[in-house]
Formats: sequence, structure tokens, C-alpha cells
Amino acid sequence: DAFRFTLAAMAAQGRDVKLSEERIMGYRHFVNKLWNAARFVLMNLDGVPGVETAPTTLHDRWIFARLNRVSGDVAVALDEYRFNDAATACYQFVWHEFCDWYLEMAKLSLYHKNPDERNATAMVSLKALKTILSLLHPFMPFVTEDIWQKLPGCTGSIMEASFPESSWFEADDAACAEMNLLSGAVTAIRNIRGEIGIPPSTKVDVVVDAPNPEDEKVLKENLQHIVNLSRVNHVEFNAGATKPPSSATAVFEHIQVHVLLKGVMDFEEEKRRLTKEISKLEKDIAFSRKKLENEGFLSKAPSEVIAEVKEKVGIMVAKRDKLVNNMDFIKGMEQ
Repeated sequence: DAFRFTLAAMAAQGRDVKLSEERIMGYRHFVNKLWNAARFVLMNLDGVPGVETAPTTLHDRWIFARLNRVSGDVAVALDEYRFNDAATACYQFVWHEFCDWYLEMAKLSLYHKNPDERNATAMVSLKALKTILSLLHPFMPFVTEDIWQKLPGCTGSIMEASFPESSWFEADDAACAEMNLLSGAVTAIRNIRGEIGIPPSTKVDVVVDAPNPEDEKVLKENLQHIVNLSRVNHVEFNAGATKPPSSATAVFEHIQVHVLLKGVMDFEEEKRRLTKEISKLEKDIAFSRKKLENEGFLSKAPSEVIAEVKEKVGIMVAKRDKLVNNMDFIKGMEQ
């Protein structure tokens, strides 16, 4: 299945396929991702009535809205023999939207004490999984058939199932807009955490400046997802707020997110650490550049050795520049 998917993903019209074992291994991870997602969905079907109801939570409405779009995109790409576009659309949707966003948000509903909400999300996740299997079946016939046989309500082979159509799902522009807002806030906080190196176990406090009251309402209604997905302790909404002291700020659209760092990190210690690393890198860069300026080295060393030194210099320069940016970032937070 990983091999077949690799060929499809690389089969752009008018292009020779240069097969890559790394790409095959990457799509093998994709098969594992699909298998684990299916196990998660099946595991959470236990104890639910199994009655389909209209989706009410944002994540349930959003995943159906995205299936409306993706089903149509994949069908059109297959009809036009753009197999690489069809495969890429499936990959992006399954990995980044269904697994990374939807299933993570669905956990709150699946573990919820409200049986109606739990049942609704369980059935939405099951229907979404069935649709995904049908979309992927032309590319991955074996794993999709295997999972299909384990799902409740599936009879016969997946080869006999109807191919998904956009009309099966409601186009919900409002859900997509709200989800873009929520994911923007979560991504902004995550980026700050990653840039500064805040450990996942450390929770932070956040101030959100959302000038539009409707945007603030959407974020408040989905506050539990911001807290859960961003490892946040407390969120304060303050439209028009000035940048708090000792904070890092990210902007998306017209919304500002301030992550408070007082008590989270020792600025002076971090500056000392960065200064030490930058100094060491600059010495190593100077040493390697001196070697590349040495005519004796250039005339005697094999070409692959010279290329290796040049590559090493490029890597060190990029790392130094990133550390310098981090230093400026931290100095700016202290203001």
C-alpha cells in the first residue's frame, strides 16, 4: 500500500517518476497513521447507542464540511487522471486535518459525561472514517479493506461501496471560518512555545486581543480546545490590550495572542546560554571558512571533502542566525 501510494503521489502528468525509498518509508508511516486512527475510532464506539444525529460541536460540523470539499476534489482529480493531486488531497486531509486536528478535538467529546455529545461525535468519527477509507481505497486497497471489515455496519467488500460524493455532507462555511479562527489561536501559541523552547509539561497563561466581538465569542465557546491543545493554564480576553511585560506576541489575521513568560523562563540564564552557543558557533564557522580559503587544502583535498566542509559551514551559519534571532526575541520580550 505504501508503495502504491508513493507511485500515485509522484505520478504527475508528463513527469518521469524518480523513485525514492525515503518517500515510500514516509507513506508507510501514513499507513500506520491511518491504522492507529481507525483503532482510536473503533475503541470509542463501545457503549454508544450508535444512532446518527446531526453534528452540533464545532469539530463535528467542521470535519463534515471538509469532507464535502475533499470528496469533490478527489473525485474531480481522479476523473481528470490527476492521480498525484487526488493522492495528495487525501494525504493532507487524513494526516493534518482528520488526525492532527479533528481526532484531538474529538477526544473531549468522546470522554465527555454527556452521553448525547459522546454518541454524536462517535458516529461522526465513524462516518468520517468510512468515507476516508473509500477515498483511499484506489491507492491503498489492502489496509482499507482490512479496516473496512472491522467497522460496524459495513457489509461486503469495500470495492462494492459507493465512492464518496460531496452531497453526502453539508457545506458549512461558518464552521470552516470558526475552525480557522480556533486553529489560528492554537497555532500561534504553539509557535511561541516551540520558538522559545517551553517544555510540553509547562502550562502558560495567555492574553487574547480579539477586536471583533464575534471572534472573541467563538474563541470563548471553544476555550477548552485552546487550553487542551496549547497546554494553557489560563486565558484572558482583553480587546485593545497593550503588550503585557515579559511576554511573547503572535499575530494572525487581526488578532493578537500574548503568551506571558514571567515565571516560565529565566531570561538572564537563557541569554547566557545563547551567548555561549553563538560564540562557539562563530569560532567553528571562522575555523572552517579559513580552511576553505587555504589554497593547499583546496588543491589536495578530495572534492567530496570540500563539499562536506561547505555544507557544514552552511548548517552552522543557519543555526547561528537562528540563535541570534532567538536572542533578539528574548531581549524584545523584556521590554
